Amino acid sequence: MLWRIIRMPLSNAWPRNILCYFCARSRYLPNLIRSGLREHTWSAILQANPCTFVPALFPGFFLRFLGFKHCKVIKNRWVLRPNDDSETVTHLQRELNNLPEALARILVIRGIETFEAARHFFRPTLEDLHDPLLMRDMEAAAARVVHAFHENERIIVYGDYDVDGTTSTTLMTHFLLEQGADAQYFIPDRKKDGYGLGKNGIDYAADVGARLIIALDCGITAVKEAEYIRERGMDLIICDHHTPKEILPDAVAVLDPKRADCSYPFKELCGCGVTFKLVQAIMKRQMRPPEDALPFLDLVAVATASDIVPIFGENRVLMAEGLKRLGTAPRLGFRALAHVAGIDLANATTSRIVFGLGPRINAAGRLGDAGRAVELLIAADEDKAAKMAAELEAVNEKRRVLDHETVREAIQMAERQLAAHSRSALVLHHPKWHLGVIGIVASRIVERFYRPAVMLGNAGNQIKGSARSIHGVNIFNALTACSDLLTEFGGHDYAAGMSLLETNLPAFRDRLDEAVRAVMTPELMLPSINIDAHLDLDVIDRRFWAVLKQFAPFGPKNSTPIFHAGNLGVVGTPRTIGRDGTHLKFKVSHRTGNGAQVMEAIGFGMRELLPVLETSQRQEVPFEMLFSVEENVWKGRSTLQLRARDMRLEKNASEA
Repeated sequence: MLWRIIRMPLSNAWPRNILCYFCARSRYLPNLIRSGLREHTWSAILQANPCTFVPALFPGFFLRFLGFKHCKVIKNRWVLRPNDDSETVTHLQRELNNLPEALARILVIRGIETFEAARHFFRPTLEDLHDPLLMRDMEAAAARVVHAFHENERIIVYGDYDVDGTTSTTLMTHFLLEQGADAQYFIPDRKKDGYGLGKNGIDYAADVGARLIIALDCGITAVKEAEYIRERGMDLIICDHHTPKEILPDAVAVLDPKRADCSYPFKELCGCGVTFKLVQAIMKRQMRPPEDALPFLDLVAVATASDIVPIFGENRVLMAEGLKRLGTAPRLGFRALAHVAGIDLANATTSRIVFGLGPRINAAGRLGDAGRAVELLIAADEDKAAKMAAELEAVNEKRRVLDHETVREAIQMAERQLAAHSRSALVLHHPKWHLGVIGIVASRIVERFYRPAVMLGNAGNQIKGSARSIHGVNIFNALTACSDLLTEFGGHDYAAGMSLLETNLPAFRDRLDEAVRAVMTPELMLPSINIDAHLDLDVIDRRFWAVLKQFAPFGPKNSTPIFHAGNLGVVGTPRTIGRDGTHLKFKVSHRTGNGAQVMEAIGFGMRELLPVLETSQRQEVPFEMLFSVEENVWKGRSTLQLRARDMRLEKNASEA
């Protein structure tokens, strides 16, 4: 490696070339370092301060040799969420019984400025849900389903193979069978049938004599497929939440709150949420009480959390009520799955669903038949539920192994691409990559290299894949700019799927890179942590925690509050913990005297920041920290602790 460096031609850019070479090869460097491969990002960083771009693994003599005399590592930009309305914060503090300023500020940032708005936020109830009939085509959809009941028509529930799709399928199938309807479900095979409404599934529905297809979590772009359904003599209802294109499918009803002509007040429901609204509308037409829909809320909560939709407005209500349902009366399938996953449903949270239940449900469709997830969730027998849960647990273990190998290969491929070319977006393809895991791996690539990534594998005579993006870059819009190179695509702002001919791959890689480059700024390529409020550690007490925990359920648009505290000092000796010593454990307080409150803190995966704490102690220099507040329960004893998110010495704060 050193010989290759020595042989590099000398030029004005040679220090940058050396740094970029190391950045592209390293598997452990911060994301910011890899951003240096982009010319304009490098320039912006150096113009701001030439000492802020330095890899942690470079020895000091080498850095000095390159001309960097005072160097440090910056992993994240710290961004204080804006709020210029201090009067509203003060007023809300008074309205809410002298609420701590930091918590009042967080509420105002979330658009909660009055006592009444705060009451609805902290006490979401089913009465806050919108009338389902406000959604465009909902009346027609409910009427058509009720007509199918009366005429005893066969109904095919056509789902998708992810968590949102399988929970939607479970919800609708369970509801229809409860009504005594002649209903079956069909979920496409990822390899044989592809994503969404397809000819194989439509032919199956026609062959079994169906008169009505209800497409869930898919169908919003299926214009040709809708025509084919009509040709086969069947009606179609679409329940979707993905971004529509200009032309909608010709169907009895197209339910999607994102339709331009839909005036439904809340636009961010997941697919299972839209399905739930249809069931509500059908029940309303049947003159049934709203309470009859409550048993389905556990499904809606799992889908809402797993599909990473914003947790505010109607989603906050559905999530909160669904978590209650999971904790008190979960269906057998969730109970069995939670058992094998080691999750206590009585204390279920959004994150425990996302990282515990969701991957196991997803595994069914990623590596085989997604119908196994539906069979688990619809099971009415404990033994069957336990058997299906054990099967999904085994499948998920296989998925993890496959994930690990694919991530390793994708990282190597991405490093080669970035070393050879300046790329705003990564498009990675391997003919043998499993289509069931490339979405997960795409997320890993985005986390590692902090730029949009597309993972592609072969599927018949085409290649198919998944895209993930970073904050501020709409991947659906970027794919729209490449639409002439794609056979199909669809998705959200930050996640999408697509298919294309392999001959179009080089052109697609360049076109997507151009589309992303057009909207990318240097700031967008630097990962950031958004700060909700400054917080004095001495303010943290049981009352503070009692209010803070009511901000849950957390998720997009209502993330766990991140606080900033400065003038901090370490109390005692910080240490690394965990099997591989990758976590930090320490005590911290303000450097204001003996009366300052001392708090326990933990930093998961933050071993590399131990020098910050050691330097602070050794040189008696204060440090500042970003953190969240959480409750730690150990052997029946409950204490509050800080979960560190990032740290730095205060003397360097101005340099960032």
